[in-house]
Amino acid sequence: MNHLDASREPVIVAAARTAVGRAKKGSLTTVRPDEMAAAVVVELLNRAPALKPEEIDDL
Repeated sequence: MNHLDASREPVIVAAARTAVGRAKKGSLTTVRPDEMAAAVVVELLNRAPALKPEEIDDL
């Protein structure tokens, strides 16, 4: 890898996860997957305040 490729190298800057529930029986059955994913992204941005949302290319 040359120095021009380094800026495109994927990095992990923070980690978070959703709550765990029983499929179709647990307390999370009314929560949509995209709502859970959005909550994770918000928390990750809180954990990495120097990271601007527009700098994120992919999740």
